[in-house]
Amino acid sequence: MIDTHTHLYAEEFDEDRKEMIERALNKGVSHFFLPAIDSESHEKMLALESEFPNQIYSMMGLHPCYVKPETWENELKIVENYLNQRHFPAIGEIGIDLYWDKTTLDIQIKAFEQQIDWAIERDLPIVIHTRESFDETFEVLERKKHPKLRGIFHCFSGDLEQAKHAIDLNFILGIGGVVTFKNGKIDQFLSEIPLEKIVLETDSPYLAPVPHRGKRNESGYLDLVAGKLVDIYGKEFSEIDRITTENALQLFKI
Repeated sequence: MIDTHTHLYAEEFDEDRKEMIERALNKGVSHFFLPAIDSESHEKMLALESEFPNQIYSMMGLHPCYVKPETWENELKIVENYLNQRHFPAIGEIGIDLYWDKTTLDIQIKAFEQQIDWAIERDLPIVIHTRESFDETFEVLERKKHPKLRGIFHCFSGDLEQAKHAIDLNFILGIGGVVTFKNGKIDQFLSEIPLEKIVLETDSPYLAPVPHRGKRNESGYLDLVAGKLVDIYGKEFSEIDRITTENALQLFKI
């Protein structure tokens, strides 16, 4: 299994990070993809990648919640510098978040568009964070349409129409703990989405799947997400694992 979105460098893991990673490896999680947030966490993220060079891969980008009027332009310069220095498998997590702050929508869009341009220039996938912002996100993606523009709608929590729209735009869906929630809703239509358009993720330490909901999430719980897909698709666990792993490897080109 591949955890396509996990914040292993988060402070929630400071007490037992190595043990937590070992637990995940022992459960069959072979690779971990780490989304960037902002410059305050880059060093921690990259240090962890160098500690586990065959399992952990860092992305680079500026998270929409950290697009602040006073710092966003400088943060983007830092992102660009990293992208010019070395290879990353994806630009992320980037996008639009209108749950926490609607007042920064204009600069969130500018930051999102700039990072999309870099992804197209470098032929890299993007990993999209979208919260209460599907319409605005789709508007940007329609405007930026390009044969090389592709990636993941991370932590997908939209409806069937939005899922199909994302796929039409050459994106796949990141499915995590929400699929196990009684009120998550995506389990009601996911079987209509081809498995070839899905990757697994935890978004740990957030959004732990049932029965750990409300507690700290970790990458080792990825089997609970895959297990729910077994129920939804009526396929063997090994088949869910194989297809979603191939999807991730193909997208990230590792």
